[in-house]
Amino acid sequence: MNIVQRILLPLTAGAILGGCVTTTPPTSVAQPMTARPEPRNVAAPLNGAIYNIASMRPLFEDRRARFIGDTITINIAEKTSASKNSENKTSRSQSIEASVPTVTGLPLKGLQGTALSASDSNNFDGKGQNTSANDFTSAITVTVIEVLSNGNLLVSGEKQIGLKEGEEFIRFSGVINPTTITSTNTVQSTQVADARIEYKANGFIDSAQAMGWLGRFFLSFLPF
Repeated sequence: MNIVQRILLPLTAGAILGGCVTTTPPTSVAQPMTARPEPRNVAAPLNGAIYNIASMRPLFEDRRARFIGDTITINIAEKTSASKNSENKTSRSQSIEASVPTVTGLPLKGLQGTALSASDSNNFDGKGQNTSANDFTSAITVTVIEVLSNGNLLVSGEKQIGLKEGEEFIRFSGVINPTTITSTNTVQSTQVADARIEYKANGFIDSAQAMGWLGRFFLSFLPF
């Protein structure tokens, strides 16, 4: 077994084994993507048929999320559009002329009266255009994973949809100001700070659109 076979054999075996397992796409949203409610110490009677300490809320308190483990529905309505045009033009021209005068008493008399000329011209014309558009509309319910010192809520969540061709993942995280939460516990995505929105999928359709592992391996060190 030569050195090339020794390198490619474990890589091939790993790729075959890895292809048999459905992997979850990597994410950059805040972790964890869910949290259980924390126990609250409330000086109150013991649990009864109706009263329960874990779900107790004051009579005149609304149901807006404000504790770890509470859920909030995010209405994702992101629409962005950007366009950029640029054009550059430069031009440069040079001309030089010289001649050897007729002067008596100089050596190399054969060069007398010779005319020399040189010219240079350089033109540049560059144009560029870039246009991008993004339209993402959806809804996802996330969980409060941390209550910050100023009262803002750090939320994170994931929606997983299984299809016959694979799985789709909608992920969201960000910081919510409690004053933007409506009475129905919903918030617009445009009102969320540090929002991270992901729409990813796995399956053979997405794998076919990605470069193979061997191609990425060689492109990592090839200089051309």
